[in-house]
Amino acid sequence: MDKCEVLPLTPARWNDLETLFGPNGAYSGCWCMWPYQTGAEFARNHGSRNREAFQQLVERTPPGLLAYAGDEPVGWVAVGPRHGYGRVIRSPLVRRTEGDQVWSIVCFYIRRSQRSKGMGQVLVEAAVDHSRSCGAATVEAYPLDRTRVRSSDAWPGVVSMFRNAGFTEVARASPARPVMRLTL
Repeated sequence: MDKCEVLPLTPARWNDLETLFGPNGAYSGCWCMWPYQTGAEFARNHGSRNREAFQQLVERTPPGLLAYAGDEPVGWVAVGPRHGYGRVIRSPLVRRTEGDQVWSIVCFYIRRSQRSKGMGQVLVEAAVDHSRSCGAATVEAYPLDRTRVRSSDAWPGVVSMFRNAGFTEVARASPARPVMRLTL
């Protein structure tokens, strides 16, 4: 992987996110709102409503990190306090822990030309560093654990990326979706 810079998504970088995500909002009008919404909300808001909702999140606080190769945005990772992700905290896959500052890595989007080149690993490591700098005690992820993964299905990341960054599996309520944690 060539050297890249990874920075928080701020309002000043919104146009870069739009460039990366394209007119479809990364995948099928998601605009990275899936972890925040119920299934019904997501279906109702897909497309421009999700775009507007996500832009409002960006106005309040950086909801993740953008990776750049030179001036070109090439990757995205959503990372933040777990309690902010409604779909995550309602999920039966997530082991409940109270009293600790848990952050979650919930979504990736990588420009097609950068896939399978280590960008996911770069983003995981940047998300861990960002979480630590924001006071997180623990970082959690919910990646896929399959032999073959289509790029359109890899938005939560894959197990190997997290293992390589020192995460360990702490729960598995689904055969293909472990909960992985890293204590900081």
